[in-house]
Amino acid sequence: MGVGYDSDDDTFEECPLADDLRLIAKQELREDEEIRTHSLRAMRSWIRKHPDIINCRVDAPFLLRFLRTKKFSVPMAQNMLERYLIIRELYPQWYRKMDVDDPVISDILDSGFIIPLPGREKDGRCVLLSCTGRFNAYKYTSDDMIRVFGLVSESLMDDPEHQIKGYSYANDYCGTTMGHLSLWSLTDVKRVVRMIQNAAPMRHKSTYFLNVPNFADKFLNICTSFLSAKFKNRIKFTNDVQEIHKLVDPKYLPKEYGGDIPMASLIADLKKKLRAQRDVILALDEMKININNKGKIISEIEDAQPELVGSFRKLEVD
Repeated sequence: MGVGYDSDDDTFEECPLADDLRLIAKQELREDEEIRTHSLRAMRSWIRKHPDIINCRVDAPFLLRFLRTKKFSVPMAQNMLERYLIIRELYPQWYRKMDVDDPVISDILDSGFIIPLPGREKDGRCVLLSCTGRFNAYKYTSDDMIRVFGLVSESLMDDPEHQIKGYSYANDYCGTTMGHLSLWSLTDVKRVVRMIQNAAPMRHKSTYFLNVPNFADKFLNICTSFLSAKFKNRIKFTNDVQEIHKLVDPKYLPKEYGGDIPMASLIADLKKKLRAQRDVILALDEMKININNKGKIISEIEDAQPELVGSFRKLEVD
């Protein structure tokens, strides 16, 4: 059995935080020891009594993903956890067998498509750098892209610093081709956006889109149209790499972005960390929820308006 599947409802874990994290957690998330302990017990009791949850992690690092994302609103955290489990059942091609040693995943990681930078940005957040042009759109699929992003995200989400401070994203579209856009159905774009907003236990704090080619504007306009106003307000478009230097100290960036670190070193470090967590991440496949009675939630996740049928192959390019 994997990590955290056998804790009692009243299990008490020490969750030590550095002073700066404790202050942020209190100010931004309402978290203190009493609220944290009460909320963890409430989550565990709810999971064990839930008629459809068959197996789920109940350890503190996992449950705190949801509680901290929802600022310790237990009902909202429960709703997000339920959606997280349902999405894993609905889309096994995205979330099952997220194995760093899978040949497809390993090859995509070796390309440098996505890298969590070793340093933190100005507000102390983890920065995920993605480089679309490094993803081989003629060899791999959008499902492969999502699975790799999911693997890297899962490797970060148990860290209390990331849970409390959140994440920033630098998405570089240099090298993007129509082949990359044609990987995506409009329906899947909407599903992914809904997943990010409603089922991913991550505090998404800021997003930079860098070097977006003109032909990709329509793609991103459609993607962002599905976002809430809060998410939209955290997005910035730029063609100036100096904006990324303002976000994060260049010494933590790859040399390709004016930094000091060879991309190959960042990739090797990432794969080393993923291998260290390999068993824990693969054990997520043991979680299970019965989705037969979840028609309303499933319809919200999968709903696609008629005009969204098709793919970006049909977009007109100016």
